[in-house]
Amino acid sequence: MAVLLQLLDGVKNYGDQALLDGASVTIHDGVKVGFIGRNGAGKSTLLRILLGNEELDSGEVIRGSHLKVGYLRQHDPFEPAESALDFLMRDSGQPDWKCGEVAGQFELKGDYLNGPVKDLSGGWQTRVKLAALLLHDPNLLMLDEPTNFLDLRTQILLEHFLVNFPASCLIVSHDRAFLTATCDQTLDLSRGKLTLYNGKIGPYLEKLEEDKIRDERTNAAVISKQKQLQRFIEKNKARATSASQARSKQKQLDRLQTKEIEVDLPTASIKAPVVEPRQGPAVRCLDLSIGYPDHTVATGVDVEVDHQQRAAIVGDNGQGKTTLLRTLVDSLQPIEGQVKWGYGCKIGTYAQHVYTTLPQDQTVLEYLEYNSMPGITTQDCLNVAGALLFRGAHVHKPIKVLSGGERARVCMAGLLLGDYNVLILDEPGNHLDVETVEALATALLNYQGTVLFTSHDRHFVKRIATNVIEVSNGRARNYGGDYDSYVYSVNKEIEEGERERSGGKMATPPAGKAGASGKSKASMSGKEQHNARKQLRNLEKSIARLDEQRKALNADMLKESDAAKAMDLHNQINAIQVELSAAEEKWCELSEELGDW
Repeated sequence: MAVLLQLLDGVKNYGDQALLDGASVTIHDGVKVGFIGRNGAGKSTLLRILLGNEELDSGEVIRGSHLKVGYLRQHDPFEPAESALDFLMRDSGQPDWKCGEVAGQFELKGDYLNGPVKDLSGGWQTRVKLAALLLHDPNLLMLDEPTNFLDLRTQILLEHFLVNFPASCLIVSHDRAFLTATCDQTLDLSRGKLTLYNGKIGPYLEKLEEDKIRDERTNAAVISKQKQLQRFIEKNKARATSASQARSKQKQLDRLQTKEIEVDLPTASIKAPVVEPRQGPAVRCLDLSIGYPDHTVATGVDVEVDHQQRAAIVGDNGQGKTTLLRTLVDSLQPIEGQVKWGYGCKIGTYAQHVYTTLPQDQTVLEYLEYNSMPGITTQDCLNVAGALLFRGAHVHKPIKVLSGGERARVCMAGLLLGDYNVLILDEPGNHLDVETVEALATALLNYQGTVLFTSHDRHFVKRIATNVIEVSNGRARNYGGDYDSYVYSVNKEIEEGERERSGGKMATPPAGKAGASGKSKASMSGKEQHNARKQLRNLEKSIARLDEQRKALNADMLKESDAAKAMDLHNQINAIQVELSAAEEKWCELSEELGDW
């Protein structure tokens, strides 16, 4: 394979920090490389160096003569009132039909293509930028955190694009699921050194852990042998009869060396608030309409979340996930309907509008002491601050000088020092590095309260979500399946759209993506299709009937003051919900088999 780009003995320092310390790497034609490393390790700096936008202190960057780089810009390249199509034509110099054809790969059409591009959400603007990259026909794509703030649908579109992209990629990302799907090699920047592994991120991280364990065992054996030899030497070096043996053993001892094992970098260690477990519904939405005075986002919202559930709120950007969360915590007033919280719910909120309005003049420690529950000591506050990487003098920093990521961690620390039994988390992983997000996931798995959250991180959602609420097309509902089922349904919609654009020609889906029964509409006889459609109609009637029963019981429960009767109603509601979920799941399976999605 031809060499596209090479870094040789790169050195780059910022003050006392060595971002690159004799780092070397070679990128070949046709490879897709996932670039990982901690926040602040220097990944974005290295990209700027490879692009020629920043200089090395020493070392060399060698660019192949045929190199043509496409770089996903993070800044706004659009002009006022410019449409996506206008931008693509201006940026690439290609005719409108060619720009429209490429834009179609990212579902850019209609108002999304011809309306003002600045009116689009960040995810749709990213699609426009990706279409612009493709129009320049690069042979090396450099993408710096491309999935940040992208909804699931756009992430999957980007995955499909990269998997089918016929040239090389260098992708900086914390999203392990995304890197696993798109990249076959892994580049790691740690302590100024670059390591290129010919394999995916999962096996690479496993190898790192295995290497560390093996080195620790080897060192233990070496140290034991050293002590044994040292005892023999001390005992025999003064004896004439065994002095020569002692000298021989000394030579053996001199040759024995332990391997240097790097001390682990500081990692967040998060403990969830200790709360008393509760039973029954935590929150109910009753015929709720959400939005703003001049714009209704969703109507007829009838969802329910029980205590100790961790409900993931999912849907495309702009559909109303954050609007729903803000309505639940009374940051927005409902347009119609009601939000009913259970008795004794203490709600803690983590959202962008919260941590951007922290008190500017308080220090980190002062904020944590002020927001902690009674009985929490200064040392407790310091322990939690240290777990979220505020150590030493950092706890005395004023909030006004903190970065966005640091403010996010301060807000999270404040929640962890409280006694909230309900946590509302809007994109909790934004501004947190991958190790801190993993620690947060572990803490939430151990938390005995209730969590309602949104997140673009599929690994995080899959790990902690117990149930799914979908916000889509002006509605919000308790989704019948788990998060894997939801991801599969979105992926299937995208694949069908790609199949239509390619005239029905599309690669066979990966193994494990078939419907639950393994059958498709094409393989079903006419009689089987007729019976399946009849079953589908019966299921729709059952779902409607069960939903009406559940709503009626919910209404009765809200009026019931007797605890025993209320518990009996709750048990009935739970039994109906189980039956309803099974019917919805069966309906989804039949719909997939019949190709009705």
